[in-house]
Amino acid sequence: GLSTEGGRRQDVALNTLGGKGVFLKELETVLLANEADIAVHSMKDVETIRPTEFVIGAVLPRADRRDVLIGAASIDEIPHGAKIGTSAPRRAAQLLNHRPDCRVVTFRGNVATRLAKLEAGEVDATFLAAAGLERLGQLEVGQALAVEGWVPAAAQGAIGIECLGENSRVIELVGAIDDKASHLEVRADRALLAGLGGTCHSPVAVDSTYEDGRIRMNVALFSADGAERLDDSTEFVAGDDAAPALLARKMLKNAGPAIVRNFGGPE
Repeated sequence: GLSTEGGRRQDVALNTLGGKGVFLKELETVLLANEADIAVHSMKDVETIRPTEFVIGAVLPRADRRDVLIGAASIDEIPHGAKIGTSAPRRAAQLLNHRPDCRVVTFRGNVATRLAKLEAGEVDATFLAAAGLERLGQLEVGQALAVEGWVPAAAQGAIGIECLGENSRVIELVGAIDDKASHLEVRADRALLAGLGGTCHSPVAVDSTYEDGRIRMNVALFSADGAERLDDSTEFVAGDDAAPALLARKMLKNAGPAIVRNFGGPE
């Protein structure tokens, strides 16, 4: 199998290595060399602005989009002053917004590594994606957090199939497994991120749900320290990229400087 720098260097925060895109670049080099027809990605790790050579040909049916808290029964029940392990700016800011008494430390690795670190007492609690636990058959681990109170990452739980845009044969083949609703939800989330000009440092949470040809989108923006939070929502015809971009502009206009500095504005 192919290993990536992001997978090998799990002692370093992703934004130090260059962000989540560190996982993609090596896979895409293989695609460009025609050594593979497709690359499979967790869509929440795919950079918003993509090289034009590549397309997401399909999105598989979306798994559970929630985060799972491990080490406490709820956010409120985390012990006072607890040390929480996460390398995700969204999780860190959202936690500190709820629980400013907690201390966040960088925490990376696969599921087994993180659970072992938690068991060893390196931290008091941590977060994992429910989708990842589900795929590993570990549904019994931790407490899933309802999206109404704890907003997930953009495209969380979605798997995308990437291929070269010029490879029409492969695009047609993978299109047969595309899940329309999941693809439209991911498209909406990514249009919002593009409108915000977010990076791997940007604490943004978004939950888009597709129903009857429409998308309902709930968004939360945070300051890095979690002290400030701005929520907004919108509803629009699925596939309309202008609507989430408009919401992004509105939120950046209404947000305070501590939030705005984490976003670059429309790409």
